[in-house]
Amino acid sequence: MKKTLSRNQTFLLITIPILALFFCFNTLPLIKGVIYSFTNFRGYGSYDFVGIRNYIDLFQDARVGKSYLFTFKLAVASTIIVNVLSLILALGLNSKIKFKSALRGMYFIPNILGALVVGYIFNYFFTYILPAFSTMLGGEGGSLLASEKWAWIAVLVVCAWQSIAMNTIIYISGLQTVPLDVYEAGSIDGAYGFTKFWKLTFPLILPFFSINMVLCLKNFLMVFDQIMALTKGGPAQSTESISYLIYNNGMSGGQFGFQSANAVIFFIVIVALSVFQMTVLGKKEEQL
Repeated sequence: MKKTLSRNQTFLLITIPILALFFCFNTLPLIKGVIYSFTNFRGYGSYDFVGIRNYIDLFQDARVGKSYLFTFKLAVASTIIVNVLSLILALGLNSKIKFKSALRGMYFIPNILGALVVGYIFNYFFTYILPAFSTMLGGEGGSLLASEKWAWIAVLVVCAWQSIAMNTIIYISGLQTVPLDVYEAGSIDGAYGFTKFWKLTFPLILPFFSINMVLCLKNFLMVFDQIMALTKGGPAQSTESISYLIYNNGMSGGQFGFQSANAVIFFIVIVALSVFQMTVLGKKEEQL
């Protein structure tokens, strides 16, 4: 008699290949990266274990410190701008306006485009179109990407422009969960305009705000594609993010072991910040 698999056995058979792939392409590289962080491996050839020397050198490397400062500056600025604009856009698209469905589709287009494609398009815009327009208006006409002081603004614009769409979708989902009875009760008490948003709407969509804040900060801390397409860390390493530094010096700079240590520290920083955000925002949700 032919034996049939039980429901649990079937689920187990489906799960095993997924777990195997996850281990091979996620967990195993992570473990090997941690091991390499204790070596002087250059990415090729033989290597020796050097203990925690790479980790000590990380805190003494000015280039690493500069990349952390730039990355955090970009991440904080982008997170604030994206969430403010996304919330404003979500409030507008959730109101009674014409062509609401069409507008939602149009603003979501940047999110479905590849980050590298968007980066190269904006690279052309900042290098040729914007300087030509500036010259027409009597300006100097220099490229924004060639300025050590302002190149990060170009990266900020691209990151924000592409990220606003997804955040707006999350905020719209949150706004649609707010009961209309709340607004009716609020209008009786005289809650209108900003007071209505701050006292009624925002507390009810705070969980969605928490999600957006955590995802934004994490994604912007890991910025890579935009740096690769726009500046490649220049000019003079002024826009070199941590991810780009790890990739560039680790893969082609002969610092595989050293940058593996950098990646481990970076991983810990991101996890710590995410846990901190969730803890603080979670307590805020409980208070409300």
